[in-house]
Amino acid sequence: MSAPTHTTPYLRPTAPSRRRGAAGANARLHWWTLALPALAFGLLLLLLAGSGEAHAASGEVSGLVRLTEQLLRVVG
Repeated sequence: MSAPTHTTPYLRPTAPSRRRGAAGANARLHWWTLALPALAFGLLLLLLAGSGEAHAASGEVSGLVRLTEQLLRVVG
């Protein structure tokens, strides 16, 4: 016994595209899709650049911590 199948009717395009490959041309990115990876890359780069100046026992606040605090004050 076979089951009934549902078929979708063929929909022809209403207007042909003026340029080839324009299927995703109208897609827009949110601002954070570029900003967050760039911010993460920058922070990792700062971590690597400042790793030679490690002051674990001195109790000083590192430049990265100061920069992070300033960024949080500006954003928050």
